Amino acid sequence: SPAPPSAGRPRQPPRRSLPPSHGTPSALREARTCYDPLAGELAVGVFARMLDAGWIEQEGRTLRLRATGEAGLARLGIDLGEVRRRRRQFACACPDWSERKPHLGGALGAALLEACLRQGWLRPQDGSRALQVSSKGRAGLRGLAERTAG
Repeated sequence: SPAPPSAGRPRQPPRRSLPPSHGTPSALREARTCYDPLAGELAVGVFARMLDAGWIEQEGRTLRLRATGEAGLARLGIDLGEVRRRRRQFACACPDWSERKPHLGGALGAALLEACLRQGWLRPQDGSRALQVSSKGRAGLRGLAERTAG
């Protein structure tokens, strides 16, 4: 029987991430909605800092919120009990199509966006998924999960 087409070819290591998509309009690139979670450049940065600070642990696309993350998100006014009762996945790593890296998805990603809207950090743009980012919001999102107590 003939060898399968892949026989004899060395396996390539999986790509970790692709370069950002340069065809994305800047209004959508910085901050936008992904259904109801926050997406875009700022959201990808928040996700990376949450991982680095130990707020979340990732296994594949599944995430686990740690105690430091619970405390940090509670300071933003996120009611984690209410978020856990939502009829959907609690938290996941959602592939961001413009940045080609993950942002926070699921009910927790939606709760983060809701908190940012309440704080006045973000404002929806009529007829668009793009979000306007205030200077306070840019600083708040970039500072989120930078410092931990542990």
